[in-house]
Amino acid sequence: MSLKHFLLLFLICLASPSFSQLISDSQIIEKPGEQVNLSSPYHTTLSFFKNLEEGNFHPEKAAQTLDFTGIEDPNTTQLTTKLRQVFEGKGVLIRTSEVPNVENYQDSTSSEDNIYYFDKQKLPGVFLEKTGNQWKFSAFTVDQINSLHAETYPYGTAKLLTILPKIGNQEYLGLHLWQLVGIFILLILIFLAHWVFTLVVDKVLLYLFKRYGYGKVGENYILPVARVISIYLIVVMLSLFLRVLQLPVEIWSWILVVLRTLKPLLITVIFYKVVDIIAAYFTKLAIKSESTLDDQLVPLMRKTLKAFVVVIGTLFILRDGLDLDIIPFLTGLSIGGVAIALAAQDTIKNFFGSVMIFIDKPFQMGDWITSGDIDGTVEEVGFRSTRVRTFRNSLMYVPNGKIADSILDNHGLRQYRRFYTTLTITYDTPPELIEEFVNGLREIVLAHPNTRKDSYHVYFNNLSSFSQDIMFYIFFEVPTWGEELRSRHEILIQIVKLANSLGVRFAFPTQTLHMESFPEKQSLVPDYSPDQAFYQNKLSEFLAKEVNKKS
Repeated sequence: MSLKHFLLLFLICLASPSFSQLISDSQIIEKPGEQVNLSSPYHTTLSFFKNLEEGNFHPEKAAQTLDFTGIEDPNTTQLTTKLRQVFEGKGVLIRTSEVPNVENYQDSTSSEDNIYYFDKQKLPGVFLEKTGNQWKFSAFTVDQINSLHAETYPYGTAKLLTILPKIGNQEYLGLHLWQLVGIFILLILIFLAHWVFTLVVDKVLLYLFKRYGYGKVGENYILPVARVISIYLIVVMLSLFLRVLQLPVEIWSWILVVLRTLKPLLITVIFYKVVDIIAAYFTKLAIKSESTLDDQLVPLMRKTLKAFVVVIGTLFILRDGLDLDIIPFLTGLSIGGVAIALAAQDTIKNFFGSVMIFIDKPFQMGDWITSGDIDGTVEEVGFRSTRVRTFRNSLMYVPNGKIADSILDNHGLRQYRRFYTTLTITYDTPPELIEEFVNGLREIVLAHPNTRKDSYHVYFNNLSSFSQDIMFYIFFEVPTWGEELRSRHEILIQIVKLANSLGVRFAFPTQTLHMESFPEKQSLVPDYSPDQAFYQNKLSEFLAKEVNKKS
């Protein structure tokens, strides 16, 4: 709060009514020595504040409105003055027109009869009670005056109530001289405290962070939090010392609302920024881990914590700053929460689906997943949905509840990536060449750095309608699809080079027309021998040459 704002508030104070003006609606002229009127809460309240006005200061008469029963050797004048200072310090604005003028008034909210509370929230222990035919501040209230005064003016600030007025009571600009001096001293203290805190944070603390290699952390995270803490300390200082100046209660009550609101608001901002520090720490840990899903968990955690801080901070602002009863609000939330939960079943389902994804970790960022219509690479996991980049380069938003309930095929978690193809060669390729070609293919597999060496299958395994087929079945040990494609490319290039080197021709679907007989040409129809023994001898020769020699 700047000096300009202070001066503006003080100018408003000059035109604002004081306690005396608030109770001027009923003029009660009492002569010294007369008994005050205590016939109703209205008359007791009027007598108490009227006799403590600056121009009509009769504390001995105001003391008649207090019940000193059970108080040993009471200093009636001091207790009476302290009670009025408690009203002013707490910012309790008393309007006599709102005080009941009924002799037998009964509080409908209390189980006891003939009791009147001024403000149950700010001063729950201060009330009027009818004793006989007189309304007085209860004995319980009188017994609590010293403790309430110490609570209202803590840390020795109560002494300033007696020290500052000694400076002088001359009026300038509608304020007493001691009030103006107090304002000047308070401004100096505020600027001095801010300068000291800034010096400690900017020079000392930031210097230490830079010295130990955390300069960016200090500038980006610690310094913003420290500056908000500095503002918070200034607000605390204002709330402690401004009440000592005894400004007009109707203005001070509004200033007090602002200060009470600023406290939980600034604390909320501090914790909001602390969440960034926590998130930065966990981000550093996530970078060190192998899992890429942790990198996505940190932003989700940061958003959750910030939402939690905002909700809790708002409740404290409503309760402490605006003096609102949040219990009915929370009760309404619990009842309305059932309706909201029923209306937001899908949203809740998707949220818990995201929780299960982070717990089970079925995939990581960058994994290729397929499930029904889902086919692409995972980019981000959010509160409600997961973003999947398809191979068409479009972005697919999949509800987390659907992913949690569906069967998911994660290609990114494969230890080995299978590559299967069929090499077709022409029918005129001799068996010896086929054998050497297959051996060469196996050597290519063994020589490649990214192939699995303990499990691969390369065999001549089929005779199709237009080709002789060689099965080529291998595995790549690579982490990504891009590296798999690169390894495929390298293997296929080596296969083509091997085929060209050995003279192997790859077959493709063709049709060849053969003439079985032609004049003056040898027929293409084989001449089969009618003797079965001939074929038996051929079979025996083959077995002896090709089969028995291997055994």
